[in-house]
Amino acid sequence: MKPEIIQELTKIVGEENLYTTLEDLYCYTYDASFLKADIKDLAGVAVYPGTVEEISMILMLANREKIPVVPRGAGTNVSGGSVSIGDCIVLVLKRMNKILEIDKKNLIAVVEPGVITGQLQRKVEKLGLFYPPDPASLAVSTMGGNVAECAGGPRGVKYGVTRDYILGLEVVLPTGEIMTTGGRTIKNVTGYDMTKLFTGSEGTLCVITKIIVKLIPLPEAKSTMMAVFSEMEQASETVSEIIAGGLVPCSLELLDNIYIKNIEEYAKVGLPVEAGAVLLIEVDGDSEILSKQIGKVEEICRRLGAVQIRVATTKEEAEDLWLARRSAFASVSRVKPTIIGEDATVPRSQIPVAVRRIQEIAAKYNIIIAILGHAGDGNLHATILTDEMDREEAARVEKAIDEIFVLTVELGGSLSGEHGIGRAKSKFITLQTGEIGLEIQRKIKHALDPNNILNPGVMFGV
Repeated sequence: MKPEIIQELTKIVGEENLYTTLEDLYCYTYDASFLKADIKDLAGVAVYPGTVEEISMILMLANREKIPVVPRGAGTNVSGGSVSIGDCIVLVLKRMNKILEIDKKNLIAVVEPGVITGQLQRKVEKLGLFYPPDPASLAVSTMGGNVAECAGGPRGVKYGVTRDYILGLEVVLPTGEIMTTGGRTIKNVTGYDMTKLFTGSEGTLCVITKIIVKLIPLPEAKSTMMAVFSEMEQASETVSEIIAGGLVPCSLELLDNIYIKNIEEYAKVGLPVEAGAVLLIEVDGDSEILSKQIGKVEEICRRLGAVQIRVATTKEEAEDLWLARRSAFASVSRVKPTIIGEDATVPRSQIPVAVRRIQEIAAKYNIIIAILGHAGDGNLHATILTDEMDREEAARVEKAIDEIFVLTVELGGSLSGEHGIGRAKSKFITLQTGEIGLEIQRKIKHALDPNNILNPGVMFGV
């Protein structure tokens, strides 16, 4: 990158908030996805702005000089959306990490993009309030990244995903203008819904600098249970039956035997390692009706073949069960060096079909595909365990991924439920959008980012 550009950026953010050494820049060539940037994709500079005005000046400079900008939070993205590209500016938002306001009267909070999701949740829960979206990375992922990806999590089955809680945003457009969308009210239909457009836009349309989120009252109580099944098909059928029975648990998570064995070896939380599948189920709400709800769920599980049911009797037991779920990806990383975690989502009634077909694809290509998911909302994480250095196996993996995405769309599903398209899945996007749908999205991108500086290649490919 030209020295004069570095000098201008230094004036904007200060020398202590700018990084140019090889060791520093290498840190941005990867995120939590399986993608790893080549040395030619090394960023020219990484900057850590502290204010919206600094971000505005950086984007004005980048747009003038036509320099790519890659926004980044904690780097937990799993679709390759925060990986550097050649000679770009990596724009890291972690310094902007303040919870600016919690308004109990209006049930809202105002936060900066670098706020850790779990910290916001703990802060509002102390006040008897609740921010439901709970991505698995909530202990480290940032609110800005959650909004950019429209993150989900186990509680999505009952409470929805990030977009359902975003009331308004402050953003900086690729050309440097500062813009606000939405507001502090629940109802707001003034003009196009730009808040929803920017939520889930994966850093391609704007840089998020302030977020207004909706809060709800903290549920009075919750109850957690584990149902053990001999066969994966029994567990997946049970998910459909629970939903069809009019029950909406707070969380309804599915783990196959590969995950069960590895989680138990890794976290030692008491999972039955011989089980074909496990469902982790949590219900919440009024304490007087919890036992009735959990009783109905238990009856369905037993009727569909559960061989063991364990209801947590203490807060610690419940936390152990959820530790199992949150340990999932870390646990299987010991099986193979490369993990490709897809998040294809199907209608809930199609979960049994999807699970069976994914297992058939794994057998067809002789690869390991572990399955877990937010099964209550149809969000399946087909996790391919492989070794990217084994080129012959990598070729089989690529064919398997192609089939999984075709299968997902055939079943009326989505290529991504919460991880985003990023760079990793951009070549598949027309399977779902079609060519016309893709072209419309490209026109929106061009209208806001005429020089294509903001996260080029994400979603739409190169």
